[in-house]
Amino acid sequence: MEKDLNQLSERRQQWEKKTVRSALSRYSYMKKVPSQFHDPDSLGEFDFLTKVGFPGEYPFTAGTYPFRPNADLEKYTQASETSRFKRGASGQTRAAEYSGYGSPESTRDYYKKMIAIGSPSGPNLACDLPTQLGYDSDNPAIAGEVGKVGVCIDTLRDFEIIYEPFQENLNLDKIATAWTINAPANVFIAMYFALAKKRGIPFGKLKITPQNDILKEYVARGTYIFPPENALRLFRDSLVFLAKHDPSANIVSSGGYHIREAGATREQDLAYSMANIATYCQIGIDAGLDIGEFAPQFTINAFGGDMEFLKEIAFQRASRRMYATMMKERFGAKTQKSMMIRQVRGAHMGRCNTTVQRPLNNLSRSVIGAIAAGLSGGPPDAVPPFDEPLGLGWSLEARQLSEDARRILITEAKILEVEDPFAGSYYMESLTNEIEGKAWEEFEKIFAMGGVVAAIESGYIKREIAKSAYERQKRIESGKEYIVGVNCFTGEHELDVRIQTLVQNPYDPKERERAEESQKQNLETVKRERHNKGVRNSLEELRKVAMDMTANTIPPLIKCAEEYVTLQEVCDVLRDVFGTYKDESSF
Repeated sequence: MEKDLNQLSERRQQWEKKTVRSALSRYSYMKKVPSQFHDPDSLGEFDFLTKVGFPGEYPFTAGTYPFRPNADLEKYTQASETSRFKRGASGQTRAAEYSGYGSPESTRDYYKKMIAIGSPSGPNLACDLPTQLGYDSDNPAIAGEVGKVGVCIDTLRDFEIIYEPFQENLNLDKIATAWTINAPANVFIAMYFALAKKRGIPFGKLKITPQNDILKEYVARGTYIFPPENALRLFRDSLVFLAKHDPSANIVSSGGYHIREAGATREQDLAYSMANIATYCQIGIDAGLDIGEFAPQFTINAFGGDMEFLKEIAFQRASRRMYATMMKERFGAKTQKSMMIRQVRGAHMGRCNTTVQRPLNNLSRSVIGAIAAGLSGGPPDAVPPFDEPLGLGWSLEARQLSEDARRILITEAKILEVEDPFAGSYYMESLTNEIEGKAWEEFEKIFAMGGVVAAIESGYIKREIAKSAYERQKRIESGKEYIVGVNCFTGEHELDVRIQTLVQNPYDPKERERAEESQKQNLETVKRERHNKGVRNSLEELRKVAMDMTANTIPPLIKCAEEYVTLQEVCDVLRDVFGTYKDESSF
């Protein structure tokens, strides 16, 4: 083997001196070769079974599952005939795409329309900023924000309205639902359980996915409320409660998509995501649970999001291997289910890479992301729809084009016929190793400084992400990183191609504008008609439980929901007990 590599190295030097140098001399403007070629020497020592293995088996580099059900084209096409815009494979119960706006009534009506056109998936709620930060719609401090970037949620009454279309064969035990909610995630869990209780549905049959990924809020999105240690106590409560009472639930929908959108590199994305997940795992273990009792209920929202096609494929492969290694070696996981990443979405272009300029180009970008996903073990979803940067709510035309792109990749291009077609590639394997190696270095650095909470409070993670974001923006503005239609190919003869929209946007802008006033009136009615003695008693019980760090807040939160206690009333009690977090780290 060593002799062969020496011969290869000598032969490569000859190739570079003769063939490459000769070709380069023909292009006077080129200072160096603009592409790479990898050979066995690039990879070095490589054990296929240890580093790659088989799809669906440790270390899951080649794929989380041995095959993807949508590769069965007959079944896939039959399912698509009866259900539009459906996520996941046929036979799987998944929540809808991210959606929701304005008042609960507007969001309810949106889901009614979706069900009517053949999209019966359960709500995947986008919440407005006041809701994400634990404020009620009648709080003067948040005037003008109610219902703007998502639906407003104040009390159980709002869940009752939103889930009104989901009855009988679409009842809560027949659908899956998800909520992009983090700091007040336990309040949403409690409201949904209270709604299920009213409908006579056992908790254990509820397929819920609260995002519940609070640590990334401190470094990326910013919708935190409480200090990290107290926020992790609330995470512990949901982990323990859901592991015991609802094995159908996903405890957390973590991942680095938001971290990458904030400006992180792919290696930072992977390192910080895995550090967050490791912290959540340790919380469960410290609560007395075995890793196998809760890890199978962890899911990944999405990693990454970038236009560098081959690197994103390597990134997905590295993420599966790093996760499996961490679960097995750091936490002693014994089963495959505890070691595998359950990821809704694979590689994708990243919403932050969509452009307002020449927006139809975003479809080309999303198709490139879909191909990367299909070739790296994920579903070939062409997301987001091309009109993502143009305003809240995708047009049905844009969604149709995205859906058809996925269908074409599956049925015509047959992209799911082979699992991990890059397995064994000298370039892909060396790149996968490189990304994982750099991510492990940053991961270990985080824990050497005391863990994720210490790295948050010192400002380290946020500073590193900010540096990366600044460097990328500088490259774009200086023209060293290219974006078609933005900083290159922008001449006067270029065409800005548009399509004619034939169907009304499912998000009514007038409803969105009316949301704040109507929601304030609804909230006033709720407060007037509820039993305020029950409200006071349930809040007092919540306060007692919150002060007892060994107790679980979910049961009193369910009682609060049943008494129509508002989101802010709950969060204000917790603010009083835990305090609020102020980011005092400096750049």
